[in-house]
Amino acid sequence: MKKLLFIGMLLIGLSLQGWSQEKTITVTGIVTDTEKEPLIGVNISVQDMPGLGVITDINGRYRINVPAYNRLIFSYVGYETVSVLIKEQTVVNVTMKEAASTVIDEVVVTGLGAQKKIAVTGAVTNVDVDALKAVPSTSVVDGLAGVVPGVMAMQTSGRPGSVSEFWIRSISTFGANTAALVLVDGFERDIDEVSVEDIESFTVLKDASATAIYGSKGANGVVLINTRRGKEGKININAKAEGFYSMLTKRPEFVDGYTYASMANEAKAARNQAPIYSDTELELFRTGLDPDRFPSVDWMDVMMRDGAWSSRVSLNMTGGGKTARYYVGGSFQDQQGMYKSDKSLKNYNTNANYRKWTYRMNVDIDITKTTLLKVGISGSLRKQNDPGSGTDNIWTVLMGYNPIMMPVTYSDGRIPAWSAQDDNLNPWVQATMTGYNESWKNNIQTNVTLEQKLDFITKGLRFVGRFGYDTYNSNWIKRYESPEVWKADRYRQADGSLLFTKIRDEKVMDKNTSSGSSGDRNEFFEWELHYNRAFKAHHPSAVLKYTQSSKVYTQGIGTELKKTLPRRNQGIAGRVNYNWNYRYFVDFNFGYTGSENFHKDYRFGFFPAFSSAWNVAEEPFIKNRMGKTINMFKIRYSWGKTGNDVLEKNLRFPYIYNIDTSGSFNFSDINSAAKIWNGRHYSSIASANVSWEVSTKQDLGIDFSFFDDKLTGAVDYFFEHREGIYKARNSIPYEVGIEHTPKTNVGIVEAKGFDGNLALKQKVGKVNFTLRGNITYSKNEIIEYDEENTIYEYKLKRGQRVNQATGYLALGLFKDYDDIRNSPKQSGDIMPGDIKYADINGDGLINSGDIVAIGSTTKPNLVYGFGLSAKWKGLDVNVHFQGAGKSSFFIKGSTVHMFSGGDGWGNVLKEMAESNRWKLGVNEDPNAEYPRLSYGSNSNNELQSSYWLRNGSYMRLKTLDIGYSFPTALVNKLHLNKVRVFFIGTNLLTFSSFKLWDPELGSSDGKKYPLSKTLSMGVQVNL
Repeated sequence: MKKLLFIGMLLIGLSLQGWSQEKTITVTGIVTDTEKEPLIGVNISVQDMPGLGVITDINGRYRINVPAYNRLIFSYVGYETVSVLIKEQTVVNVTMKEAASTVIDEVVVTGLGAQKKIAVTGAVTNVDVDALKAVPSTSVVDGLAGVVPGVMAMQTSGRPGSVSEFWIRSISTFGANTAALVLVDGFERDIDEVSVEDIESFTVLKDASATAIYGSKGANGVVLINTRRGKEGKININAKAEGFYSMLTKRPEFVDGYTYASMANEAKAARNQAPIYSDTELELFRTGLDPDRFPSVDWMDVMMRDGAWSSRVSLNMTGGGKTARYYVGGSFQDQQGMYKSDKSLKNYNTNANYRKWTYRMNVDIDITKTTLLKVGISGSLRKQNDPGSGTDNIWTVLMGYNPIMMPVTYSDGRIPAWSAQDDNLNPWVQATMTGYNESWKNNIQTNVTLEQKLDFITKGLRFVGRFGYDTYNSNWIKRYESPEVWKADRYRQADGSLLFTKIRDEKVMDKNTSSGSSGDRNEFFEWELHYNRAFKAHHPSAVLKYTQSSKVYTQGIGTELKKTLPRRNQGIAGRVNYNWNYRYFVDFNFGYTGSENFHKDYRFGFFPAFSSAWNVAEEPFIKNRMGKTINMFKIRYSWGKTGNDVLEKNLRFPYIYNIDTSGSFNFSDINSAAKIWNGRHYSSIASANVSWEVSTKQDLGIDFSFFDDKLTGAVDYFFEHREGIYKARNSIPYEVGIEHTPKTNVGIVEAKGFDGNLALKQKVGKVNFTLRGNITYSKNEIIEYDEENTIYEYKLKRGQRVNQATGYLALGLFKDYDDIRNSPKQSGDIMPGDIKYADINGDGLINSGDIVAIGSTTKPNLVYGFGLSAKWKGLDVNVHFQGAGKSSFFIKGSTVHMFSGGDGWGNVLKEMAESNRWKLGVNEDPNAEYPRLSYGSNSNNELQSSYWLRNGSYMRLKTLDIGYSFPTALVNKLHLNKVRVFFIGTNLLTFSSFKLWDPELGSSDGKKYPLSKTLSMGVQVNL
């Protein structure tokens, strides 16, 4: 009886189980965030049942059929995954929380793959891409300064389409190449080709342990950019549109005609010369009663707009299924120049406008479960417009034409000019009547990557192969014209009329058109073997990589054979690293690279590097006691070598001599007259032993995270020894008889410094605050320069810094003639109020023997940035300041040395006219800001000296970004996922002791297109 009862109960249980497994429940619900806003596009699937899933609609609702006693998985990018067991319930509402990413889990992209930040032993910085998007520029580089620790950048021109120059950590060579290597999706490419909206990750590799694998190209640091790729799911569309209004950060201001003429008279009187202008003429300048002969023209106001409008739009789409995924993006930017235009011109535009189109398509295809094919196509088209005379020339004449030189046009319509030369036409003519220039740059980039898992050989083994093919073409057309120009006599005729002299005839465009082009082709091929596996607490990995590249110029190469030959590199690299329980880390990597530019015996270079790290926070004595306080405290050290084969711009095969078949050479005995012989001679001497410029780098760093990632940061000290710098053998005396000085690897430079960043995150109520800062400081020294010997060691480059400012040491101004008589003799006719110099060598004469290093370097050695971000509900605010220091530059030219031409050329800046200058009988201050005026060249006062040295330091409000994201419930009614409107201001305020022009330009005479401050508004939409 008991057996029958047991069998019956067993059958009933099995039948109930079978009934429950077959039962399907229809589950509905709403998915929201913690603010009760519905989430659109949340993936909802049944665990262990692939293919069975749905997504939420625009109201966050879903409906799905689920077999009972299975789990629903709710997943959404940026949110923690939620799992719910379904029994009998038919309504399941879910609240999802934003994922709390930690520093330890952060992934860093390095040269040979992605690693967790905690496992990185080198000096590597991940860049916040959103911070780069806030800069309204056509180039990503313009947003790097003061944002990325270890990166120094300068924007040396504000011309639309111009790109900032940047270098990593320091300039540690006086050779030809200081630029970092830029890799986009693993291929060497121009950073200016990448739209910021297409960037997924941006990483800077700074020390040898991270860059040695690049062999001949890693000496100056490496920038790694990975572009966005498709994700499985429904199509996701992002659109962004911005409008910019740009103004000059610092607009040079010049004096009016009356002030200029009065100062010209002062300059004459200061040198005991008769004045140029009578009192009557001065009055005519002041009143403007005769604008033809006594004009007062503000050329800056005539030429420049108050501001210019620009725009930028971008559109990208991503999506795909389990087999294939895609990303498609495109952008367009239109930057308008700041010049005024002649409204009568209808056929063409003379302004300095710039347009840039970019496009990118990435497709990932799963050929099999273990085989992934990646295909990418990208490119850009850039169009630059300029006045026919060129932008650089416009700024030369704008600073050269003084207010009284001539009117914009004579009253009878004739066009005035200073002389017949093209570059001496007046600024208005230069900008509006000289035709126009157009240039186009077109770049097409293609790449294919194949990834194959090799788990059937051993678990964790993977193969990656890449091939890239790029083409670049550039061409320009210059359509030049100019009107006939005239010059009036200074004085009117007896009947009051003007007597004109024609300077030159009209030039027509159809007879003054020229063009040119250039282009190149690049090919890349590489393969990698990756091994990555964990054995409990042991985590070994290894990479072996082969690479080759070829670059050949296809246009503008002339008739010389070697210019047509490809520039080729080939190499093999590898890395082996190991960590135990994410506590102790060791890493070894190497690059063995060859360059066709060197002789076969010196062609290949070996560049090893090792690094190690210790995560103190994982030690039991720390983790058990302070685990909640110290999340990570990692100490790193690295040592390694990197190389550089770009020794001189356009240098080919320095191990081969060149013979010039035309020209002449000298041959004579010492102290005898030179004899000139015509015929073949060496134009360059072979340097068979020329090889790599090699950099040995060391880095000691700390990465830390405290209080659950509320306080995070990194600090690094670095030291670099660069040897083998290619330069001329200046120590070879003339008696050797070599006409052209040979060059070889003789230069040595050392650089050291530190960089670091700090971020503090805190939530106060419902407001999330982030306070951040970063700094980079470096100092270099020339150890060996191979230069001519001298008895004055201070004149040697050895011991100085690269780009060191040098000149005479000024002691102020001469007080009186007794001061002049009792001082070392200086050249020229010296008077009280002229600049007094120090006699460094004590020989009683002021000459080139007294030139010394003064001030700092002409490139900044200090770059920093700090800012604050805040988020509250849909409102976000970001404020960022950026600055630079430890730099100096000299000011000079016709605008600084007023009236130095003696012919009326050169404007006078208002700042200088209103300054404390030495003036006979009025202000005879030996410490005045500017010396006694001269009319004509003054060889003494115009010497490059500390008197004209200026501090290049500055700090500016780089970015003010205010945005508002509309509530999801409101946006969903428009069938959209997200809508954000924003305002961005850049370069809004600048603080600097230098007032003549923007100090970041680094210009000595201000004859550059100024930088811009920009106000922009835009909208970003996701659907």
